Amino acid sequence: MELPVNKFKHALKAGKPQIGIWSSLSSHIAAEILAHSGVDWVLLDTEHSPNELPMVQNQLHAMQGGAATPIVRVPWNDMVMIKRYLDIGAQSLLLPYVQTVEEAKNAVAYTRYPQDGVRGVAGATRAAGYGRTRDYLKQAHTELCLLVQVETRKAMANIGAIAAVEGVDGVFIGPNDLAADMGYLGNWQHPEVWKVMEGAAGKIRQAGKAPGILVGEADGQRCLDMGYLFVAVGADVGMLVRGADALAAKFKA
Repeated sequence: MELPVNKFKHALKAGKPQIGIWSSLSSHIAAEILAHSGVDWVLLDTEHSPNELPMVQNQLHAMQGGAATPIVRVPWNDMVMIKRYLDIGAQSLLLPYVQTVEEAKNAVAYTRYPQDGVRGVAGATRAAGYGRTRDYLKQAHTELCLLVQVETRKAMANIGAIAAVEGVDGVFIGPNDLAADMGYLGNWQHPEVWKVMEGAAGKIRQAGKAPGILVGEADGQRCLDMGYLFVAVGADVGMLVRGADALAAKFKA
């Protein structure tokens, strides 16, 4: 059994824009639907969603056979959490609230086996094909995609150095948290926030890494034009709310 190829990781390395959808419904059915929608990636959120490890494993199962790469946002940049999500087969991770080079280096170490890191060793996990994947322990890191999330002014001050950390594949901007830290809570569309986000994309690309962001459909192309490579242009919760509200309004009117 061969190690699965991470299409998303290789696409970023080749500089190919990747369009995604954010999934917060914590549902394997929603994940399966999105996986076959034609987008390149689907973010399975566990930071701001009631999504737990066994549920995420079900979502990974459901997405098999779809064209979209699953990316799991773990709740925190934590060694134990990261180990568990890697063991259930997540090959692409987004780690929130990384502010320093040291935190970025820790994130890399949490995804690597000794002596390159501190990931705990288990041979019969889903990630290793339950022990069937040849040389998994030696090869796993080659297909892991590590994305770190920067969302504060402190992180922005260190963004070039964070992006340059070996083992970091991409740097994701969190617009809402960034806006809040800049004093524009609830207003990530403020021109000053956009100015910082545009500058961030350039610094990340200068370091040879992929910049990413979550915005709405209306701003997706603007971010691609700024140089962002992986862009989420919608979220399942928002799409459901807008669709349901519009349908109800049509007939209740």
